[in-house]
Amino acid sequence: MKNFMKVLVFGLMVAFVFTSCAKVPTQAIDTAKAAIDSVVAAKGDIYAQDELKKLNDDMTAANDEVTAQSKKFFKKFGKVKEMLAKIVTDADAVQALIPARIEEAKNAAVQAQTEAKAAVDEAKALLEKAPKGKGTKADIEAMKADLAGIEASLAELQTAIDGQDYFGAKDKAVVVKEKATVICDQVKAAIEKVKGK
Repeated sequence: MKNFMKVLVFGLMVAFVFTSCAKVPTQAIDTAKAAIDSVVAAKGDIYAQDELKKLNDDMTAANDEVTAQSKKFFKKFGKVKEMLAKIVTDADAVQALIPARIEEAKNAAVQAQTEAKAAVDEAKALLEKAPKGKGTKADIEAMKADLAGIEASLAELQTAIDGQDYFGAKDKAVVVKEKATVICDQVKAAIEKVKGK
């Protein structure tokens, strides 16, 4: 019975030493941080904002769990290791999504650019047909000046696409198209007004 008690006390002491000295999984933490950084480097902050926010939230939760376990007498980092492994897996999945999203954004920007250029070309053609009369010369000159500014915006749009600012390029293209459409509508209205006389 004495030997059994000695073995039991010794076993409990060994278990106590190993459980109370559990170490923070710093390598797993570093790996998870590196995985998140690689998502950011792949432009995840632009093309996978929601997913990146979730990864950062998960990392914060893992760090909170490390802090909570560090305060305990019997530290257990098994849950933290699982959380960190999931972060790495999720980060790899997000990183795999980004190239397709970049291509999608590029295609949308190029499509918007094409539509904007078509609207500008239409406005130019209509301005050539605009009725030239006593009261319209100043209006036509103003529209030509507006159109020149819009054409300059087309060049900026191409620069944005070349710089891989696809969302910015698409937004600029929408504005260019809207302005060119306004000129088209004004010229068409003037043409109809002349026809109606």
